[in-house]
Amino acid sequence: MLESLRRFMKMDAASGLLLMTAAAMAVIVANSPLSWLYEQLLTTKLTVAVETFEISKPLLLWINDGLMAIFFLHVGLELKREAIVGDLNSPQKVALPALAAIGGMVVPAGIYAYLNWGNELAIQGWAIPMATDIAFALGIVVLLGQRVPAALKVFLVSLAIFDDLGAIIVIALFYTEQLSVLALSVTGVCIAILFFMNRMDVVSKSAYLFIGAIMWVALLKSGVHATLAGVALALFIPMKGVDWDGQATRPLHELEHDLHSPVNFLILPIFAFANAGLSLGNLSVSDLTHSIPLGIVLGLFVGKQLGVMSMVWLGVKLKLGALPKGVGWSQVYGIAVLSGVGFTMSLFIGGLAFDQTGQDNFDQDRLGIIVGSVLSAVWAVIWFCYLVKSPKKS
Repeated sequence: MLESLRRFMKMDAASGLLLMTAAAMAVIVANSPLSWLYEQLLTTKLTVAVETFEISKPLLLWINDGLMAIFFLHVGLELKREAIVGDLNSPQKVALPALAAIGGMVVPAGIYAYLNWGNELAIQGWAIPMATDIAFALGIVVLLGQRVPAALKVFLVSLAIFDDLGAIIVIALFYTEQLSVLALSVTGVCIAILFFMNRMDVVSKSAYLFIGAIMWVALLKSGVHATLAGVALALFIPMKGVDWDGQATRPLHELEHDLHSPVNFLILPIFAFANAGLSLGNLSVSDLTHSIPLGIVLGLFVGKQLGVMSMVWLGVKLKLGALPKGVGWSQVYGIAVLSGVGFTMSLFIGGLAFDQTGQDNFDQDRLGIIVGSVLSAVWAVIWFCYLVKSPKKS
């Protein structure tokens, strides 16, 4: 049994399959006789208090604000590594995936905004269809096997990394509450300490994580979304250094490796289970015509394709970059479709957008995200399996 579990976790597609299973289980439980228990569990309030200081939030918000901060730390570490020594360490490597990500964010957001313009509540969800879920998308790519060239997998990962960066910027700029000057001041002090530690070649991961935890609490109280603490912390983790014993060490690589399994096999499935529980009892096909779910579905399934393909085409025509060797336009289109699988980050942004607007908006955005992501995934699989054309060999 344990050996089978180890083999499963080593599969490239394992995290994506687990994420899909968790999402499906959430929908099943939310529409079963246990739905009351599901809702009660997520609304159970947990409190951490020291003297007069306390943090008291429902379990759902502990997951979305706490566990997802660790996810964002992992994303930040990956971003830094790729920018320094990975596939994003030169302008030539960056150009096309960056342009693709920009197109894949702007066009879906524009479609959603057009359909919801004038509705003060609905327009808050404009950023929901901007995201690409790298775990889901890579899981599908791995299942497709040799139908997707290795160079195209790298392109998808690079695109998704820029997508995540765009989502981080959007969250920081547009999804903040009333700001607390005191809490932001504490955050600033934490950042200064992290900078000093980095400049002094401190390599202790525990020391960085301790200051990062204080920064997370400060951001939680500041009005800026607390998950950004994870990204900020990642920027200061050194790539390499020497520990107290004089041994060479790679703190960033080690921490990224340490977080890989907990994030992919625990945190993301828990997030999916907590956020994907869509009750279908009061929904019908006609609900998809409402502006919120329709904007999300069209943004993910149509906007992503249009945005990614148009910007990649423009980048190639302007000679800002070239298609990966051995990759044709029909294969790039398949990746553009697959980028419309926006599950995890879309749900996260949806939670921020409609946190105070009621359950109806939550259900509508979940409906749009699930339908748009499933359509993108199914069409991408059909395209790669039956319709894709490989480039002619010269």
